[in-house]
Amino acid sequence: MSKEVALVSVEAIQTMANAVAKSGLFGIKTPDQAMALMLIAQAEGLHPAIAARDYHVIQGRPALKADAMLARFQAAGGKVEWIKYTDEVVAAKISHPQGGTVEVAWTITMADRAGLTKNQTWRQYPRQMLRARVISEGIRTVFPGVAVGVYTPEEVQDFEPPAMKVVEEVIEPTKPAPKTAAPQNGKTDAWVKKAHTELDAIETAGQFFDWNTRNAKWVEKLRDAAPEEFNRMKERLEMMDGTFATPMAAE
Repeated sequence: MSKEVALVSVEAIQTMANAVAKSGLFGIKTPDQAMALMLIAQAEGLHPAIAARDYHVIQGRPALKADAMLARFQAAGGKVEWIKYTDEVVAAKISHPQGGTVEVAWTITMADRAGLTKNQTWRQYPRQMLRARVISEGIRTVFPGVAVGVYTPEEVQDFEPPAMKVVEEVIEPTKPAPKTAAPQNGKTDAWVKKAHTELDAIETAGQFFDWNTRNAKWVEKLRDAAPEEFNRMKERLEMMDGTFATPMAAE
């Protein structure tokens, strides 16, 4: 039986939304984005804060993490049996009492033919990206109620970016303000290079968690020392957070 969650007031949700947006985590950039996801979570009978854990906002679109989608599917009685799990092919047998059983396989050749492997994340983490595709396709096939209206972060990042509206504006020439260089020193440069090298070598969710635990303070220091590098690092960590998940065994 599911545990009933008490309704949270709109005022309380707004406070949480402001805090999540201010943190800069989960790809949520504005209180309005956070508020919308939290209201969806509450409508689904979940605590609004679950939205920050289970969702990312990528290219302005809400994305349900693959492991969150799988967890909801299994909680609803679904089962997954992993048949193959390599960088070349991921296959699984996915079943649900209401939707039957289907065997889904995604190969790196299929992803390449679809033009997905042009994305850097596909080149760095092919197994995890294939896994996300298998989860999404299989669950949508046998029990679409879990994933209605949402995609995984791995799928959203493969979408075409939304068209940008170009607005022409005439600006009177002014004297340029003096540029202020970011206070980025040699020590910061060295850490950033080392950090990206370590992230390239990460292969499991546990390794990613350990890296985050050890380096959280350094990442925060980048916010003032090197804002542009901080934004790049934050975007990469959010993407990896949505990508890494340990396959869950069938019940």
